[in-house]
Amino acid sequence: MVLKIIEATQAKVGTNIIVDGTPCVVKSMDISKTGKHGHAKVRIEAVGIITGQKKVFVVPGHERMEVPMVDKRKGQVLSVGDNVSLMDLENFETLEVACPEEIKSELEENSNVEYWDVEGEKIIKRKL
Repeated sequence: MVLKIIEATQAKVGTNIIVDGTPCVVKSMDISKTGKHGHAKVRIEAVGIITGQKKVFVVPGHERMEVPMVDKRKGQVLSVGDNVSLMDLENFETLEVACPEEIKSELEENSNVEYWDVEGEKIIKRKL
């Protein structure tokens, strides 16, 4: 569910945007002005929030971009396996969540974590 649409020139470093259907975080951007009757061009480097894949693209400055809804929540680890089983600390819902390997090694049962719900996909971001 997209809540907001911004122009490419309004995206700043750290802004979340959707690129090719993938939620990403802007890591760097350059705005170049063109000639007398031209339009500004924006070169954006972004990294996927879920996948970690780098994307570099150039768009006109007036290009409209979608901003994804990112819901940051806290949960308690119930078990660690291929996926991590979590209990949400607000509504006590149990869910299976993907977890990066570097964070998974730090987790143990009954530890608290911060997980993000990005457009329906959930991922653990850090241990609290």
